[in-house]
Amino acid sequence: MREERTYDLVLFGATGFTGGLTAEYLARHAPAGLRWALAGRNPTKLAAVRERLTAIDPELAALPLPTADVTDPGSLRTVAESARVVATTVGPYVHHGEPLVAACARAGTDYLDITGEPEFVDLMYVRHHAEAVRTGARLVHTCGFDSIPYDVGVWFTLKHLPADVPVTVDGFVRAGGRPSAGTYHSALTAFSRTGEMSRAAKARRAVEPRPEGRRVRAVPGRIARSPELRMWTVPLPTIDPQVVRRSAAARPEYGPDFRYRHFAAVKRLPTVLAGVAGLGALVGLVKVPPTRRWLLGRLSSSQGPSPEQRARSWFRVRFLAEGGGRRVETEVSGGDPGYDETAKMLAESALCLALDDLPPTSGQVTPVTAMGDALLDRLQKAGIDFRVRAAA
Repeated sequence: MREERTYDLVLFGATGFTGGLTAEYLARHAPAGLRWALAGRNPTKLAAVRERLTAIDPELAALPLPTADVTDPGSLRTVAESARVVATTVGPYVHHGEPLVAACARAGTDYLDITGEPEFVDLMYVRHHAEAVRTGARLVHTCGFDSIPYDVGVWFTLKHLPADVPVTVDGFVRAGGRPSAGTYHSALTAFSRTGEMSRAAKARRAVEPRPEGRRVRAVPGRIARSPELRMWTVPLPTIDPQVVRRSAAARPEYGPDFRYRHFAAVKRLPTVLAGVAGLGALVGLVKVPPTRRWLLGRLSSSQGPSPEQRARSWFRVRFLAEGGGRRVETEVSGGDPGYDETAKMLAESALCLALDDLPPTSGQVTPVTAMGDALLDRLQKAGIDFRVRAAA
């Protein structure tokens, strides 16, 4: 039935900054014949985005613009039932995301987002995974800088280790550039909802099955000096290690005993200490409503850095892995992580779900579980670099 739908792909949230970049990426890279549309609540703003896209491809002057609002379930149901894949950039997702997830789960429509919010992802599993399994929908969260480089990067790394052996992987992140408004708002929201986040994680653990006959873990590390990297390594309390662990639980290729740790790599110890202190202060401030509102107002989802600023931004993730007596070091790298590369990752993930021959999956699944090698191939062709730095 999904083959008979009006659209192959609908992008929801194109009037925001990251959503607009995603629309521009699709305008440049979507294959001829792709049936796609932009959806949102404001027809005037959608038309302005479409006009911008016609400078890239004049044929997009007729791009459809269905109206939909997260406060109107009927409009979301109409969009979900008309599309094979819906991708959304509308966050913070814990406040705005569930109605679209629910509509896609009911309609059997594949859903993607760029959230990095653990509470939202856990709640969506508890509330909508079973329905998506029943209808055949794939609900794929974290399809931006959270958490594509780490999820797909570990998958790439495993290809250079022996199969069916215990494996340990450590990921080390470095980046230069401004975080996106969506990431900023999502992080502040998460810091202010630590109790809710803990309860959502507990509810998920109570219902989520564990792999049989295998062990998979994402364990916290500690602040330390790495002689191999010649940097300080700081554990990152992000959603990324959870996503890697869930991919490992779903796919036997990760071996009988898999462990992942996730760090930021920092050159100087004073920077580490200042960052830890600043984060602690921020967590305290966002729990106070007036200061939280002030902080949230510092960065709007419609604003972002200039093309020149984004051109100077970058990211690198190094993975040190061991398994079966072999050691490998790999790296994933690219340009501006918060905006350009996130837009690229979301767009390529959406095209992958819409067009590629993929293994049968359903329910809430990770990017690697849903797309695996097909997504890795797309990202490499799109200019994100996956390489082996050393092996022994």
